[in-house]
Amino acid sequence: MKTNDQPGTFHGPAEVRLVRTLPGPIERIWQYLTDDEKRARWFAGGPMEPKKGGKMELFFLHKNLAPGETPPEKMKHVQDPGFKMPGTVLRWEPPRVLSYTFDEDSDVTFELTPQGKEVVLVLTHRARGEDIPSITGYASGWHSHFALLIALLEGTPPPPFWATHLRLKAEYEKTYAALKT
Repeated sequence: MKTNDQPGTFHGPAEVRLVRTLPGPIERIWQYLTDDEKRARWFAGGPMEPKKGGKMELFFLHKNLAPGETPPEKMKHVQDPGFKMPGTVLRWEPPRVLSYTFDEDSDVTFELTPQGKEVVLVLTHRARGEDIPSITGYASGWHSHFALLIALLEGTPPPPFWATHLRLKAEYEKTYAALKT
């Protein structure tokens, strides 16, 4: 599954896309995107109304994802006590497409395509405006969270979250800066 280590790609200042190949079936992956308890094991829990226009709330509590790890100072609130992010479901097309608002400035879309026993997941994180000021943080965050999801799905030990996130953020910042020159 070599695509799982590839960095996301920036499509200008307003979009990042990541592609991962996951062990299927597609219905299993859909559950890890939409079920509160399953999603909390690799990203953020919280309720989600299963329909277009449905209300949702992501609850980020990284002490459960990265127990014993020390987060960067500005991310301590994400580790503990956590924080809630309200959103709206934009697309609900089980088990292939899920899209919702993310934070105040962007939307995320997950597209799932079965390929034999595997599922290709394409995540697109796109600004609602001209750019996303924290796009490199989103890119490294998704990359790190997907590493947790892959370990969970494969039954392997999870990588350290915060060390991975910080390393990837620096790499994404270099890549993103090169786009601007």
